[in-house]
Amino acid sequence: MSGRVEHIWIKRAKRGVMDSVQCAVLRTNRGIVGNANQGGRRQVTILEQERWQEHLQALDATLDPSRRRANILVRGLALRDTRNQVLQIGGVRFRIGGETKPCERMDEALPGLQAVMRPAWGGGAFAIVLDDGEINVGDAVMWADQTEEFPLLQRMS
Repeated sequence: MSGRVEHIWIKRAKRGVMDSVQCAVLRTNRGIVGNANQGGRRQVTILEQERWQEHLQALDATLDPSRRRANILVRGLALRDTRNQVLQIGGVRFRIGGETKPCERMDEALPGLQAVMRPAWGGGAFAIVLDDGEINVGDAVMWADQTEEFPLLQRMS
């Protein structure tokens, strides 16, 4: 199963605006160059376009997906229950660390959104960057071959 990158955002400051970009440079075990979140387990956050649309339909609302505050919006690829799987976007691999839980900021953007997003990985996933490289809007997104040997990553605090 494969999908594609629909949108990329960089958050240059904590709680800052999400800047839309056509491409992003990534660094191993760090994240997106220029993004406020560097290192740690939540180096990159990923949201499914289809799930976002389900949330908005449930609330009979419209809202730009940048309000979710994720870094990458993908279409055509499910993220639910993918912890520890390796996602390939263009030439860069990402190890899915877990589910991105929606916070109270979702209700600030749209009342009721946090509750609608809470079940079944509705807030997307967070990941660790495994390769230096660049990703672009339109890049293919797919699950990497799980038979490869990947180096163990140290848990960053």
